[in-house]
Amino acid sequence: MVTVDVKLHQERAERDLPRPRLVIGGKDLHDTSGGLYEHVNPATGLVQALVPLAGPAEVDRAVAAARQAFEVWGPMRPAERRRLLTRFAQLIRDHIEDFAAICPLENGVCIGGWAENVGPHVAEWTEYYAGWADKIEGVVGAAYSPHENVEYTLAEPYGVIGHIITWNSPALSLAMKVPPSLAAGNTVVIKPAETTPYSALLFADLAREAGIPDGVINVVTGLGDAGAALVTHPGVDKISFTGGPATARRIMAAAAQSLKPVLFELGGKSANLLFADTDLDTVVPYCAAFALSNTGQGCALPTRLLVERPVYDEVVARVTGVVAHLPVGDPLDPSTYIGPLVNAAARDRVQDVIEQAVEGGAGRLVLGGERIESDGYFVSPAVFADVDNRSGLAQREIFGPVLAIMPFDTEDEAVALANDTEYGLSAYIQSRDIARVNRLVPRLRAGTVYVNPGPNPITSPATPFGGVGLSGFGREGGRAGLEEFIHVKGVGVARV
Repeated sequence: MVTVDVKLHQERAERDLPRPRLVIGGKDLHDTSGGLYEHVNPATGLVQALVPLAGPAEVDRAVAAARQAFEVWGPMRPAERRRLLTRFAQLIRDHIEDFAAICPLENGVCIGGWAENVGPHVAEWTEYYAGWADKIEGVVGAAYSPHENVEYTLAEPYGVIGHIITWNSPALSLAMKVPPSLAAGNTVVIKPAETTPYSALLFADLAREAGIPDGVINVVTGLGDAGAALVTHPGVDKISFTGGPATARRIMAAAAQSLKPVLFELGGKSANLLFADTDLDTVVPYCAAFALSNTGQGCALPTRLLVERPVYDEVVARVTGVVAHLPVGDPLDPSTYIGPLVNAAARDRVQDVIEQAVEGGAGRLVLGGERIESDGYFVSPAVFADVDNRSGLAQREIFGPVLAIMPFDTEDEAVALANDTEYGLSAYIQSRDIARVNRLVPRLRAGTVYVNPGPNPITSPATPFGGVGLSGFGREGGRAGLEEFIHVKGVGVARV
């Protein structure tokens, strides 16, 4: 049983959550055409706010505001954009505790883990891209014409970018998408998930305080119809979406009507290859805990643990011991590691996956997997051993606290198992043998590969992050993430 301090959650919601609203052209909008959404606290199961929902009319207003602001923001001196974005980044850093206070109430993320492992990086991503704002440049090319033309390129913003933000890590998702858009000279309309509107609202408030012009950042809280209106709007020049493949297919079909470019950061079923030469004392706790961080609700988490057979039984036993001692409970308690799932539907879905895996013999359940008695949406973390890699347990992105472990005998088998999925977001290798690592990295079908324990890899703003296959296309992070929001214009000038 999990005990949650309901009174404390109610007090924190009244104190810490921004007032639900839309932000369009620098103005707050409370009365909307889409009605109201009951926002439920995942830890208590109680309604804690009514969120106004945007309809197509409000989306149209937001796009118009962004288009008008682009006439100011786009031509602005890059040094001035850098100054404003640097101020914005500093305000984010100053208000990290405010973001941390929002997150447990918004989607149930554990406040201790978020404040330590995610929060500081929200500011870092903004700082990183603020520094790019005055370093975007074209190139002068060699003249191939007989008339000695001067040929060069201009790096230009698209215009208005529509950002559809994921619910599982909204503040970090905002930091990965919005700052590079703004650094390149674009303006944005943000459509957060209906379950997580508050981080986006605080983000917009801080941008306003930083002096970023009205209309550069607009927020439309809403359901799927608001997202659809944003995707199909003729005034939106590009869509950036983080979420699942099913929604991405609908977005792509809608965007195809106007041939609108899209960036997709989608799901994953990442494999973690653990070799016998690694330091089990260090690696096993990392592998077990990281796979279940954010209650398993993370696209790049290494939820398939592939273990070299000589240490397989020992690793299964050690992982089980680590997971058994991960604290499950109230996300407002700094000591909690496993909190609630985002809503009742997510809890029921995860429970169904676990039950089907047990009934279908997909693997051997060695720990957990039970629904925990509570008014919130809690499931005890589950560990499966001897998992069939072709089963739904190993192929499906569960987005819950479920770890699947399976053995391998050779490098070739490990690579085959790791690549045997429609996803291709991330892969992980645990080994001291650098020659082996260098052999394996090119063979793994993944957009990103991380070797040995370290910080959460997604949190580095300098490293491009993205996938292949059902994990999407395009990159966030690094120069590649900036270039997603730039189009290149070629210019040729003839001598006369």
